Amino acid sequence: MRIARFLLGAALATLLVAPPALSQTIQIDGAGATFPYPIYSKWFSEYNKLHPNVRINYQSIGSGGGIRQLSNQTVFFGATDGPMTPDQQLAAPGRILHFPTVLGAVVPIYNLAGVQSDLNFSGETLAGIFLGKITRWNDPALAKDNPGVTLPDAEITVVHRSDGSGTSYIWCDYLAKVSPDYKKTVGVATSVNWPVGLGGKGNEGVAGLVKQTPGSLGYVELIYASHNQISYGAVKNMEGEFIKASVEAVTAAASSAASKMPADFRVSITNAPGKGVYSVSSFTWLLLYENPKDKERSRIMVDFMKWALADGQKFAPELGYAPLPKGVIDLELPALAKIKVK
Repeated sequence: MRIARFLLGAALATLLVAPPALSQTIQIDGAGATFPYPIYSKWFSEYNKLHPNVRINYQSIGSGGGIRQLSNQTVFFGATDGPMTPDQQLAAPGRILHFPTVLGAVVPIYNLAGVQSDLNFSGETLAGIFLGKITRWNDPALAKDNPGVTLPDAEITVVHRSDGSGTSYIWCDYLAKVSPDYKKTVGVATSVNWPVGLGGKGNEGVAGLVKQTPGSLGYVELIYASHNQISYGAVKNMEGEFIKASVEAVTAAASSAASKMPADFRVSITNAPGKGVYSVSSFTWLLLYENPKDKERSRIMVDFMKWALADGQKFAPELGYAPLPKGVIDLELPALAKIKVK
């Protein structure tokens, strides 16, 4: 009897001091890039089905906003398509780690009535347009990219992002690689001083402006073009091929990434060499503090990331993203163990 009372008392004591199961809903807030918003929304919904007491809330406000809010610790995690700069990392109150989640493509979208063919764009032509040096659709540079296509004598209205944007970072990163003039004049950052054009907030804003503006040309992540049924062009790669964005073409761009992946995962794959490569491809990153104060949320986000790197990858192709190469996932799992969850 005395033993039974002792065991009962020990069990009650364990219940009192052990960390409780998630009997109450825990919300984890994040913010950042619009580029991965469609797949992150899908992932957070699927993860909630597996863990009903965990709700991951994500604000699609642009990479710059995500980095800023994470640095200010107003959200628990961030997301970006342009890696944090050394200055941004130093300004944060703790070490922030980058974790690739999927791969995607940024595509040139356009609104050009009367042209039925898919248009081709070389990097040099796109750079000339966004520098304001190519201003009309029938410019010789565009005609050279599109032999046999009758292009109208109409003004090009350039549309770009107005907010701090990882999509802009990817776009500028590519154009700076193919055009020294663009690199010198505009440069590569999530926010740049655009020489010409109208600004739209988020991928959604750029897609909306292009859709309602005849003669316009902009850039968005692939799913925003397909979802809004906006025409998007093929881009000339290093092999001289005009390639339209696809899961296969983005995968080709990342094929050698694992062998060259730096320890912090901050790598560019725009203008990658190889046949069948889509040149404006990129990883997108989820950002987490290495040693956050809230260990419970930290543990949940590490578990979520492990799920996203495994089961979550199967949702990528249906939403226009490419899954991560196995070699990259194999590198990420040990890196996740660096995050303090106790």
